[in-house]
Amino acid sequence: MLMEARVKGVMVEGKRMGLNVNSAHVDGGARKFLQHQPRPHQQQSQIGTVNQLLAGGIAGAFSKTCTAPLARLTILFQVQGMHSEGTTLHKACIWREASGIVHEEGFRAFWKGNLVTIAHRLPYTSVNFYAYERYKNFLQSIPFLENYKGSTAANMSVHFVGGGFAGITAATATYPLDLIRTRLAAQRNVIYYRGIIHAFQTICKEEGVLGLYKGLGATLLGVGPSIAISFSVYEKLRSTWLAHRPNDSTVMVSLACGSLSGIVSSTATFPLDLVRRRMQLEGACGRARVYQSGLFGTFAQIVRHEGLRGMYRGILPEYYKVVPGVGIVFMTYETLKMLLANISSSY
Repeated sequence: MLMEARVKGVMVEGKRMGLNVNSAHVDGGARKFLQHQPRPHQQQSQIGTVNQLLAGGIAGAFSKTCTAPLARLTILFQVQGMHSEGTTLHKACIWREASGIVHEEGFRAFWKGNLVTIAHRLPYTSVNFYAYERYKNFLQSIPFLENYKGSTAANMSVHFVGGGFAGITAATATYPLDLIRTRLAAQRNVIYYRGIIHAFQTICKEEGVLGLYKGLGATLLGVGPSIAISFSVYEKLRSTWLAHRPNDSTVMVSLACGSLSGIVSSTATFPLDLVRRRMQLEGACGRARVYQSGLFGTFAQIVRHEGLRGMYRGILPEYYKVVPGVGIVFMTYETLKMLLANISSSY
């Protein structure tokens, strides 16, 4: 059931008093709406840590499930060119790839690896939401920034840095699940990894425990800017929107601003995401390594063999995924938070 939540600004005029609600964040995450700014005569609405983590985790898992077909198409496009299938790159298109999946593997194959995606996104999104709040509160408590509290520059800096550190923290904590998800989703006709546990055991046996962290450098290099850009763009768009149209539905504002912030961050960091995927598949399924010169060597090799356009292979399905995906995360997260806050206040 779709629930529409509205956010009202503080208005202290005589006996009128409302609820101050600050903006939220994002995805690949999002952030806490009901802020507890201690001000005179202001009501405070609280949502506990457990509820915050629950809302963030469910929002991330639900969004990923809805956009799983596009996510798998993105991965399949990104990893084309690693091996012999690179000769068909110029003929690839979204419709042809999607039709091939249905014909060869069936419609359910679009959700291949979705179970591990959910297992990854639940803790990832929860940690991302929670860490963002903790980093933000820490940064706001720094004496230098406290002197400029309320200024646009200071707020943007807090959102950017806090979002970047939150993304890095969440990515590091859940990286093995992300790698396993990529390998399961990249499989086509030959099934080498039979599930999450089998993939985990096989990777540890054939590549060692460090094999679970292949591509972590590219991930950390990309996830920080990606989340930071998403946080910053989302916060700016949302605050500007509500300043001009304060009575608009919070759900719809979050849907629109979240989608736009996702497009901006994806465009800026997509080459790093592509390199990350390819490094995650190094040595997968018993194949020989393709890139043996590290992160920057991998960049150079892709550009040399596929050109600059090769760094954006799969960007279209990524766009198609980001618009609904990030919007769903924001919308679901905020709706759940409002629901959980109302439930908590009733007890």
